[in-house]
Amino acid sequence: MALSMRTLSARTAAPRGFSGRRVAAVSNGSRVTMKAGNWLPGSDAPAWLPDDLPGNYGFDPLSLGKEPASLKRFTESEVIHGRWAMLGVAGSLAVELLGYGNWYDAPLWAVNGGKATWFGIEVPFDLNALLAFEFVAMAAAEGQRGDAGGVVYPGGAFDPLGFAKDSSKSGELKLKEIKNGRLAMVAFLGFVAQHAATGKGPIAALGEHLANPWGANFATNGISVPFF
Repeated sequence: MALSMRTLSARTAAPRGFSGRRVAAVSNGSRVTMKAGNWLPGSDAPAWLPDDLPGNYGFDPLSLGKEPASLKRFTESEVIHGRWAMLGVAGSLAVELLGYGNWYDAPLWAVNGGKATWFGIEVPFDLNALLAFEFVAMAAAEGQRGDAGGVVYPGGAFDPLGFAKDSSKSGELKLKEIKNGRLAMVAFLGFVAQHAATGKGPIAALGEHLANPWGANFATNGISVPFF
């Protein structure tokens, strides 16, 4: 009888956890990677977009990248535009945060006949001199990129910190760059639309919204939702 009771007690007792040593992550030496999902769930990814293309979500509804030459040109253009957008967004936010006006008013000196300023310091050059300097600087930079093969990841002088030297991380860095570049392009489009609707820069508009969330938002600016 006592044996039966002990057996029943053992069977009904709560399961005990494994008391052995904790096992580290199990690996057979291989690494599993997953392709990014499609921008339109349930759709087939275009066959002409390679799986290893950074930021490839199968988005090409107009089949603009069917030709390899066109795909290469569009890919390079997107990366370069993304880099310009990241610089533009950072500059737009910085100038307003530091109290030197906003991005929209910054170039008005060229229209009104004033002088360019840099962090509050007057630049001793007129518009023609600045345009000539910009032309020479951009031509030199593009010439160097062309000598490197016209690619968007030339390395060398364009990679002073040596990020591209580690091939195991280059794919991850390319993906991060294109994601941030796309976000910056959308953000600057938002800056333009926001100024058209409110006449304010992003920092000023954000401060106004945080002070009065229900009274200062996209639905109450009188432009985005006209019937409000």
